[in-house]
Amino acid sequence: MGVRFNIDEVLAMAAQIERNGGTFYRAAAAGESSPEGKDLLLKIAEQEDCHLALFERMREQVSGPEVELTAFDPYGEAVLYLKAMADGHVFDLRGDDPTKILKGDETLEDIIRIALQAEKDSIAFFVGLKDLIPANMGNEKIDDLIREEMIHIRWLNDQLS
Repeated sequence: MGVRFNIDEVLAMAAQIERNGGTFYRAAAAGESSPEGKDLLLKIAEQEDCHLALFERMREQVSGPEVELTAFDPYGEAVLYLKAMADGHVFDLRGDDPTKILKGDETLEDIIRIALQAEKDSIAFFVGLKDLIPANMGNEKIDDLIREEMIHIRWLNDQLS
């Protein structure tokens, strides 16, 4: 049985990734002992909030054929890909508490490395989705998502330096 999905659904997933990321960073900040580390983690959470707002604005701007048209996945490969990438990756879209990633003994560097991996996973997720959404159905918006995540990776790498 085939599955249909559209750019609005992709953007909803992107928004959930950012929502979960914000929750993760706020929880990490609550457990951080140094004021500088706490401020840094809260700043990252604010960036996730900005990405969330961007992705929600993008959803509002999607209209007409982009929303009405759906990509057809006759063999369910897209669903398998989405499930493999989302389950347990990219701050876990299954609805589990994203703070469960934290054990409580992470250093600030550990948390930033977790964040970097999550950002890289999200880019892989969106690159895979890009091939599943035809150009006339909002494909270019996925490029915007990828660019935003790449900016976040560069910023996080600078924090490690």
